[in-house]
Amino acid sequence: SATGSWSRSSRPSCPGLSNVHTAPEEGGGGGMVMAPSRRDFLKSASVAGVAAVAGGAGVVRPRAERQGGQDIRMVETPVLDIGYEEHGNSGGFPVVLLHGFPYDVRSWDGVVPPLADAGYRVLVPYLRGYGPTRFRDAASPRMAEQAAIAQDVIDLVDALGLEQVALAGFDWGNRAACIAAILHPERVRAQVAIGGYSVQNTVTPGRSASAAAEARLWYQWYFNTERGRAGLEANRRDIIRYLWDTWSPGWEYTDAAFERSAPSFDNPDFVDVVIHSYRHRHVNAAGEARFLAVERRLAERPPILVPAIVLRGAESGFGRPSSDPTGDQARFPGLVARRIVDGAGHDLPAHRPDAVSSALLELLA
Repeated sequence: SATGSWSRSSRPSCPGLSNVHTAPEEGGGGGMVMAPSRRDFLKSASVAGVAAVAGGAGVVRPRAERQGGQDIRMVETPVLDIGYEEHGNSGGFPVVLLHGFPYDVRSWDGVVPPLADAGYRVLVPYLRGYGPTRFRDAASPRMAEQAAIAQDVIDLVDALGLEQVALAGFDWGNRAACIAAILHPERVRAQVAIGGYSVQNTVTPGRSASAAAEARLWYQWYFNTERGRAGLEANRRDIIRYLWDTWSPGWEYTDAAFERSAPSFDNPDFVDVVIHSYRHRHVNAAGEARFLAVERRLAERPPILVPAIVLRGAESGFGRPSSDPTGDQARFPGLVARRIVDGAGHDLPAHRPDAVSSALLELLA
């Protein structure tokens, strides 16, 4: 692999997602729906003009059933009941591992043991729309713009009473980690960004790309049609397995590995969450009013100032990453290293867990 290291830069304070929720959730292109009790609970003032979700101590409770052979804990946040798995030393420094679409927490199974053995507290949540995670208000529109996924991370951290964490993520999880690090650098000690900088401009429609690049995004255009919604509803496992295989062409997934994750995609909110995410990013669905200021700021593609290591899979179905580090250096002024990881596709934590755990341990040493 190609590896480079750079000195960390200082981190000025940076306004971010606040601890307050000042507006009800807005439906994708529809009206706003909010029960009176939730509306009363969520009224508050914004910090630095940025509206977001209330934090504070959450209620953590064990869950009786197991998924993927693991015990599941639940924590209440203002919007979600978030399911997560916990490993390692409960008093150790917390590391949060964030999966992407269309995967689940099982992608991190090989990453967890070295971190737990080193004394860290490892938290592996299911994103909204996956596994046991549920919206608390049955009337809430099932929306999933990038700012909402990032706010879920901050809400989880707040609910567990954690002042600072290390983050690692890929795909949607990496995007959430990038945004959390941009908007709350004081809460993120270090970040492993799998895939690099993934913050999107959801304000201005993107330009057309080459035929090859557009073809790789077929699923996004599909999900922006009603046929795509119906197809994901009816054939979600077939579509997901196809994406797994094509996004990691050098890796052979077993049926057993897929079946360990497949129950997560049966979440009743999965389809709505996925569809909204891919329509919002292409400016084909409205986002939540509470995140308008956040999305405008993210559209400027602000840099990530926390200490970071960027990992990129050498065998990604989206194409081999460039060996030129200048793009990542520009986006991550606090970049410690950039590595192209051999033997890894898009689902890098599952393919090369050693690369991820080693990067986290290096940053936290």
